[in-house]
Amino acid sequence: MSEQFKVGDRVRWNSRTGSVTGEITEVHTADFEFMGRRRLCSEDEPQYKVRSDATDLHAVHRADALKRLG
Repeated sequence: MSEQFKVGDRVRWNSRTGSVTGEITEVHTADFEFMGRRRLCSEDEPQYKVRSDATDLHAVHRADALKRLG
């Protein structure tokens, strides 16, 4: 099982432009839509909405794409 995160955790992830740091703002455990796309998730495999420190923009990732900071 992947690492579990919570709102407020500081994380790093990779994007097209390189490594990005930010904060988890939401934890989704049921399917939802984000930017016009259906995101599939569950209690066992949540997805995390993260806010970039550099741009204040949001993205959604699975736990295996995130690395806890600190």
